[in-house]
Amino acid sequence: MSTDENNTSVKSTTDPGIPTIVIEEGESSKEIYEQAIKRTSLWILASVVFGIGLNFAVSPEISQEFFAGWLLEQSLSIDNVLVFLLLFDYFKVPLANQDRVLNFGIYGAIVMRATMIGLGSVALQEFHAVLLVFAGILIYSSATVLLGGDDEEEGEEEDMSKNQLVQISKSLFDASDKFDGDRFFTIIDGVKKATPLFICMVAVELSDVVFAVDSIPAVFGVTDNPLVVFTSNMFAIMGLRSLYTILSKAASDLEYLEPAVAVVLGFVGVKLVGEYFDFQISTQLSLAVVATMLSGGVGLSLWTKDRKVTEEQNA
Repeated sequence: MSTDENNTSVKSTTDPGIPTIVIEEGESSKEIYEQAIKRTSLWILASVVFGIGLNFAVSPEISQEFFAGWLLEQSLSIDNVLVFLLLFDYFKVPLANQDRVLNFGIYGAIVMRATMIGLGSVALQEFHAVLLVFAGILIYSSATVLLGGDDEEEGEEEDMSKNQLVQISKSLFDASDKFDGDRFFTIIDGVKKATPLFICMVAVELSDVVFAVDSIPAVFGVTDNPLVVFTSNMFAIMGLRSLYTILSKAASDLEYLEPAVAVVLGFVGVKLVGEYFDFQISTQLSLAVVATMLSGGVGLSLWTKDRKVTEEQNA
């Protein structure tokens, strides 16, 4: 897939376990990448300032819960981005039109997450056993990754036409196989049809529903404060737009982040089981585990990449 706009093209590459899309370097693409880094830095700064503000405005414990939840949600959002990359590649979405899909996807995610958080909060207040349901979801997700249950999904990543999200999205609307600029619908022989851009957006929205099944229980495992759950989710989601641009170049370098996230999900699942039986794990320990595992996953990934580069240069 390519586009002449901004002298930028997109091509598919594969790295073990992480198919991705690489934005080839051009002068304009470098500027886009640098701007994305700046925007991501600003969102991180805003999140840190908000978390510190909670320390003084509410309590240190609430601040720690926010940071634990935000780190967890930020790491889980990386999986969202990887699916976005795969969907854009499969539907051959021109680079110039990806912003439109991403923006609508993020707006939809905000509304959907807010709704799910509200329902989850009410459910926890009314039914204590919901903790075990959340725990089961997280432990299952963790075990699936750590025990290699994703092998079948890797085949689906190579052929997205078999992916359930894609199949459901296509089945919902009468769609054309041709783009019409940045329009979601077009007229063909007098019949209104959805464009591939719209079908891709539907698939993006459905993918966020799937990922929310993990992310919402995960953050409820860190805190039962609705404000903390909502704000940690919102800061993570609002950073998705710029994070997408960065990860389109760097996703394949973070090969150990997914298992690190899986360990964290397993820990949070066990924590929820403990809470059901009135065994409390401190917020400080939760934050330490989340931060240590995620930073360790990123650090090990980057170290492995540098080692491979060094070995190739010395070969």
